[in-house]
Amino acid sequence: MRELLSNSKNCHIVEPLLLWFRRAARDLPWRSTYDPYHVWISEIMLQQTQMDRGVVYFNRWIGRFPTVRAVAEADLQEILKYWEGLGYYARARNLHKAAKVIADELDGQVPCNYQLLLTLPGIGPYTAAAIASVAGNQDVAVIDANVTRVYARLFDIDTPAGESLTKKRISDMARELLPRGRARLYNQALMDLGGLVCLPRNPSCEVCPLASFCKARQVGTVAERPVLGPGKKIITVEKVAGIIRHGDRIFIQQRALEAVWGGLWEFPGGELQDGTAEEEVVRQILTETSLVVRVVLPVTTVIHHYTRYKIVLHSFLCELIGRNTQTTLRSAVDSRWVVPADLGSYAFPAGPRKILKYIKATSPSLFESPRP
Repeated sequence: MRELLSNSKNCHIVEPLLLWFRRAARDLPWRSTYDPYHVWISEIMLQQTQMDRGVVYFNRWIGRFPTVRAVAEADLQEILKYWEGLGYYARARNLHKAAKVIADELDGQVPCNYQLLLTLPGIGPYTAAAIASVAGNQDVAVIDANVTRVYARLFDIDTPAGESLTKKRISDMARELLPRGRARLYNQALMDLGGLVCLPRNPSCEVCPLASFCKARQVGTVAERPVLGPGKKIITVEKVAGIIRHGDRIFIQQRALEAVWGGLWEFPGGELQDGTAEEEVVRQILTETSLVVRVVLPVTTVIHHYTRYKIVLHSFLCELIGRNTQTTLRSAVDSRWVVPADLGSYAFPAGPRKILKYIKATSPSLFESPRP
């Protein structure tokens, strides 16, 4: 690293970068206040979320939860509902836990101390660095995917970005280049440069303020940096779900907090194993709920992804055989018979949400009781 940073030309990237940031900085709501609470919420939301979408969710969240205490006092179900669609729901659950700690032990104020932030649920090194530097202007380097890409190209790093030695190398560079007392501006400038100019594909090198310092551009390796490791193999899983209609009610059940999509609601079912999807949904519902049903008709098949899984979810409209609505739940922790109009007040994972959207758009009559 020393040979890279010893060149005075490379050490002069700070001023042109900050000059560019003053002109081109994105107009983001949390930048109008730099309130540690606002920065915290934005950073948690923007993990695995596109910026434009994150801003919409952020504004909606702050409108409902203007303070940390408002988050701490809210019911977890409401927190999950406001998080619905962002995915990775453990982030929302941890945010709720952290808000309670902050409200009870820190007088409702999100700290800007890096080490103290690390003690809070759901806050790791990256989020702690972002809050400490962006909200508190503490001299802590922030390294996300955008920053990694900028440094990998700027210094033409030819080792895989995911390797521990590469991560350490970039971390050392980031700490050494960080201008003391200006971490807030510098870290945001790097993140904006990666998000607006130094893009993963088709970067706008011709307008980059650091183009003349970029070693990858000089040697023609921009498209090859950062070096990526082998892609994760996508695993396809087929599942079935039954929308059980009984009179004017629909059956839903709640996932355990420790499960994937913990605390969210869903239609009962499970993984497609043996037999046809229609046979399997009847069997899975009986196993999961003790309800005896029959399939009325297929509804739709939806696809959604999480981590390295591709979930193919086949859904069916079902109805009870007989009048027994009592359940014995195997993996769910709660269940309810709700009128269709109330489904919107429950938080669902992506698959059931897509099913509900399909029904609303194409077949709202499916939720209506059959005429005698």
